[in-house]
Amino acid sequence: MPLMDLAYTTLGGAIGAALTTYLSRNQERRQLRATVMQELHRVGAVRDGVCDIVPSRGRPASYSVGNQLLATERFHLTAVLDDGNDAERALREALSVLVVASLSAGVPRRVLDFAGGGEERRLQCEVIRLIDLRLGGVLGESLEELMTRCEGYRQATAQLLLRALWHPWQSRWRMHAHIRSLRREVAALHRMQETAMSILAQPENTDALVERLASHPDRDTNRIGNAAGPAA
Repeated sequence: MPLMDLAYTTLGGAIGAALTTYLSRNQERRQLRATVMQELHRVGAVRDGVCDIVPSRGRPASYSVGNQLLATERFHLTAVLDDGNDAERALREALSVLVVASLSAGVPRRVLDFAGGGEERRLQCEVIRLIDLRLGGVLGESLEELMTRCEGYRQATAQLLLRALWHPWQSRWRMHAHIRSLRREVAALHRMQETAMSILAQPENTDALVERLASHPDRDTNRIGNAAGPAA
């Protein structure tokens, strides 16, 4: 075979191999991203499926943000889904799968920490809303402000994840600025949650909550009645 033909054959083979590798990796990236999007929808389905609160079924969840225990543990409550399952447990399971899928797709861990925290904050704000609903609206207009702030934070953390997923190189340049902004936002949201829970934990409100929940035959009202004290 002439030297020139051999060179063209070798070059063509190298280009073909490189193109095949590129297309294979591109297809793999698309599949990984599709999996992440699928798990995001699963997380959203759990979040949107919360429909009620009941006294805790067994041992509390035992997790906190900062030094403040969240609403479910502070009031010894369980948030339940339409099918009766524990919403908090279902959310954590969905987030665990999302984390694995996102790490495989190259999303930084700190981005996932914010995204998961945003979802958990949103669930806890929903618990606060449901408690307030049972009490007839003792939080007033501050509840709407809290829910708006909480949903805004959740959306911001989700957008951080999506930018890292779909535009990894571009997102790196603004990553630190976005995270600083989110830290300020979550600090303000935390204070609002603290204020709301302090109002709901007043003795007259916890007594009223016991009465509201006591109408259901399989609810243990004694544990709710002991939840009026400050969080650990």
